[in-house]
Amino acid sequence: MTKAYKKKLIEVALPLEAINAASAREKSIRHGHPSTLHLWWARRPLAACRAVLFAQLVDDPSSHPDKFPTEEAVEAERKRLFQIIEDLVKWENSTNEAVLERARAEIRKSCDGELPPVYDPFSGGGSIPLEAQRLGLPAYGSDLNPVAVMIGKAMIEYPSRFRGMEPVHKNGHERQFYQNTDGIAEDVKAYGEYLRQMAFERIGHLYPTVELGKEEGGSGTVVAWIWSRTVPSPDPAFSGVHVPIASSFLMNSKTGSEVWIEPIVDKEAKKISYEVRKNGTKCEISSAKSGTKMGRGANFFCLFSGSAITPKFVKEKAKSGHLGKVLITILVEKDGRRFFVQPKNIQQEIAFSAKPTRKPEIKLPNHSQYVGVLGYGFKTFGDLFSDRQLTAIEGFSELIPVVQGKVERDAKNLFKYEDNKSLDKGGKGAKAYSQLISLYLAFSVDRLADYGSTLATWAPGGFIRSTYSRHAIQMTWDYAECNFFSQSTGNFSGAVDWVQKAIVGLPASGSGKISQCDAQSVEFPKNTVISTDPPYYDNIPYADISDFFYGWMKKSIGSIFEDTLSTLAVPKMEELVADRMRHGSAINAERFFLDGMTASIKRMALGSQENSPATIYYAFKQSEIQQEGLSSTGWATFLTAIIETGYSVCGTWPIRTERPGRMRAVGANALANSVVLVCRKREIAAQETTRAEFVRALQQELPAAISDLQRANIAPADMPQSAIGPGMGIFSRYKAVLEADDVPMSVKTALQLINRKLDEFLNEIQGEFDSDTRFALTWFEQNGFTKGDFGIANSIAQARGIAVESVKHAGIVESSAGKVRILKRDELLEDWEPAKDTHLTIWECCQYLVRALENEGEEAAALLIKKLGSDKAEAVKDLAYCLYDICSNKRKDAKEATAYNALIAVWTDLTSMAATIHDVQGDGQTSLNL
Repeated sequence: MTKAYKKKLIEVALPLEAINAASAREKSIRHGHPSTLHLWWARRPLAACRAVLFAQLVDDPSSHPDKFPTEEAVEAERKRLFQIIEDLVKWENSTNEAVLERARAEIRKSCDGELPPVYDPFSGGGSIPLEAQRLGLPAYGSDLNPVAVMIGKAMIEYPSRFRGMEPVHKNGHERQFYQNTDGIAEDVKAYGEYLRQMAFERIGHLYPTVELGKEEGGSGTVVAWIWSRTVPSPDPAFSGVHVPIASSFLMNSKTGSEVWIEPIVDKEAKKISYEVRKNGTKCEISSAKSGTKMGRGANFFCLFSGSAITPKFVKEKAKSGHLGKVLITILVEKDGRRFFVQPKNIQQEIAFSAKPTRKPEIKLPNHSQYVGVLGYGFKTFGDLFSDRQLTAIEGFSELIPVVQGKVERDAKNLFKYEDNKSLDKGGKGAKAYSQLISLYLAFSVDRLADYGSTLATWAPGGFIRSTYSRHAIQMTWDYAECNFFSQSTGNFSGAVDWVQKAIVGLPASGSGKISQCDAQSVEFPKNTVISTDPPYYDNIPYADISDFFYGWMKKSIGSIFEDTLSTLAVPKMEELVADRMRHGSAINAERFFLDGMTASIKRMALGSQENSPATIYYAFKQSEIQQEGLSSTGWATFLTAIIETGYSVCGTWPIRTERPGRMRAVGANALANSVVLVCRKREIAAQETTRAEFVRALQQELPAAISDLQRANIAPADMPQSAIGPGMGIFSRYKAVLEADDVPMSVKTALQLINRKLDEFLNEIQGEFDSDTRFALTWFEQNGFTKGDFGIANSIAQARGIAVESVKHAGIVESSAGKVRILKRDELLEDWEPAKDTHLTIWECCQYLVRALENEGEEAAALLIKKLGSDKAEAVKDLAYCLYDICSNKRKDAKEATAYNALIAVWTDLTSMAATIHDVQGDGQTSLNL
C-alpha cells in the first residue's frame, strides 16, 4: 500500500474561470513575455503553469480537519487560497514579489518548510520550469530537441549566474543599482546595435535607399520589397514569358486609404509592369484582393491570355526550375510616412546581385501536412530564402563570434575573477558571459530568419506575417522581403528589442537546469514533483519544423555549444509523436507512441515524490475533438499510457487559452484547448474488478463528484472534460476492469461509460424541477423555439401531471390554432417580478436571468438572483447545465448553448455581487451596495 497522503488543492478544486481568463489574456501580451525570447510552438500559458504548480503543492483544507473542522471552515480556507491563485495568475503580478512570496509561504507551509524541486521531462518552450523558478522552486527540465534545450537554458539555467550584474558595454553603469537581469538585457541591446553596425558595413550595399517623387522629396528607407512568384505562361502564344501567380495585389486594406498594385499588360512587347493605385472602386479593390488566383490552392490565371494555370502546371514548372519571381512594389518610409512606389530595374538587379557563400543544407521533411512547399522545387531549408536573405542572415550569423570576443574583452574589465569556463560547463566569468550575450543575439538572428524568408507575407494591415504565423511551413505565392536595417516591421533592431524585453521578465533566481536527453531514459532526481507538458500523440512534429532554426543556430553559436548543437539536424526518429510518415503506418506510429510514453511516464512515477501528485498536460487537436469527441484515439491512447505505468488519474482540469475574456464566446461543442491530469501512484495492492462493479461504482460516486464540480461553477462546456477526472479516478484505482470475457476494459470504453453517466446525471436533475419546467425541457429538446402539434404537447404535459394550459398560464408557451411554441426570451414580460408571479417556474427564472445578463449586464442579473433566493437560484443553475447539454449535444444549437454556458461562467461573480445587495426600502425593492 502507498502511504496515506494529504490531498492537495488541485485534487479537490480550482478557481478555473480565473485561471482560464488569465491564460486567454496572456495571449495578447507581447513585449516582455518570455515567449518572445524565441519562437516555440504551443507553449503552455504561464498563468496556468503557475496556478497548477501552486495547487499541486498546497494542501486542500479538507486534509486538516483539526484546523478546519466544519464544511464552512473548509470552504472559507479554500476561498482564501483561491484568492492567492487569482492574484498569482495576473500578468501584472508576474514580478510582484509580495504576491509571489505569499504563494511561496503557502507552499512551504504544506511542504514541511521546504520548496521542493520540480522536474519537467518534456520541457519544450520552458513554461513549467520557468514558473517553478518564479515560485522559488528548484527547477529542472529536459528535452530531446536541441532548439528547445537552448531556449530553456537561456530562460532558466544561465541568467541566474549573472543576476544583478552591471552591464559591461562601455556606456553602461549609468544606474546606481541593477537588479535581476537588467544588466544582461542592456548589454544585449548595446551589443546587438554593434552587431547591426558591423553587418551593415558588410552587406549594407544590398539594402539601398529609394528615391521618392518630387512631392515626397529626397530618398526614403525601404521597409519591404513585395515580390510575386512567377511561372511561364501556359499559352503557346506567350511561351517563355513569365506571369505572376500572386494571391493578392492589395497592399493597404484600410477603408478610404486603399492601395493596390495594377499589372499593366503589354501583349505586343510581352511585358508586364506594375503600377501603384489608390482609392479605387469596390470592384477594383475586390479584384486586387484576389491577385491572379482562381479559387483555392495553386489555381491562377494568365494575365496575357486569361488561360487557367493549374496546380499541376505550377508544380511541373517549379520542379523543373522555372518558378521565378518579380518585384511588384516597394514600401518606403520617410519622416514617419509610408509610400508604396513602383519598382525600378535597379532594385531588382541589386537583389539578384547577392551571392551567398553557403546556405542551410538540412533537407525538408517529407511531411506534406506540415510542409506545404513540397512539390514546388524546394528541397532544403536553405531553399526557403532568397539569395539576398541568405547573404544577410549568414552575415549576421558569422559576425556573432566577433561580437562575443568584444563582449569578453569588455567583461574582463568588470568581472572580479575569470574561471575561463564556457557557459555550458558552468562558467561564471567573462568568457561565459560573452557566450550568454551571443546566445541571445543568435535568438535575434533566428527571429530575422522567421520574418526574412520567402514564406513571410505582406498583411494589408501594414505588417509582415512571419514564416511561422502558423505551426507549419506554408507555400506562399507572393512574399514580403523585409529590410533588416530599417526601423520597421521585421528589422534586426526590433528583433533585438523583442529579445531584450523578454530577458527583463525572467525570474533568474534560485537553481535551474535544462538538459538534453530522451524522457524514456532520463534519470529523475528522487522525490521530485513532476509537472510536464508531453507531446500529443499525432500532433505537430516539432523536430521537423524546428530544423528551420537549428540550421542558423548551429551556424551562429554551434562552436560555443558544441555538445547541444552537435548533430547535423534535430533528432527525428526518437521524437515521441505518433508520426505515420516516420513509422510506416498508423498502427506502428500508435504503438511507438504508446510504448514510448508508457516508458517515460513510468520513469516519472518512479522518481516522483509521494506527498504531491503529478500533473500532466494534454492538448486536444480541434480535428480530433470534432471527429471523435472525448473518447478520441489520441486521448484514449494518452490515458492508457498513464494508467499502465501505475498512475491513478484523480482529476482533470480543462484549460482554455483561445477565448477572449469570459466564456460568452465559447461555442456549443468548444472543448478546452488542453486538460491538466492530476495523477497519484496507484496502490500496490490494487485489485481487478468486473465491468458491472465498475459501472456500479460510477453510479454511486460520480454523481456526487459532478455535483461538487457544479458547486465549483465549472462551466457546462468544461463539464465533460472535468467529469473525466473522478470517472477515471474510479477506473484507474483498479489493477484492471475485466469485461465479460475476462479481457481488460479499454480506456476508450471507460471514457464512453463516464460520458454516459454524465448524461444520466443531467437527465436525473430534470426530475427535481417543477412539472411545467420538465414539460418545457422535453418540448424544447424536440422542437426548440419552433411550433409543434398541440396533441403531442398535451401528451407530454399529461405525462407530467399537468395540461398545456398550465404551461401557457405560467407564461412559458404560446398555444393557438392547434400549435404550441415555447416563447423566446425577447417575448417574455418586460416588467416581470418573481415575487408577484403567482405561477413561478424554474424555466421562467432561468430565461429571465439569461436575458438580464445578455441585455443589461451582470448587475441586473445579480439583482435578479437576489430576488429569486438561494434555493431557486441553485435550481436555475442546474437547469442551465441541462439546457446547455440539450443545445450542445442534441440540438447542435451553438448560439443558444453559449447563452447558458455564459451564465454559469459568471455565476460566482453574480452570486458574490448578489450578496452585497440589501433591502433599502423595506418593501421588497432592492439595490446594489457596491
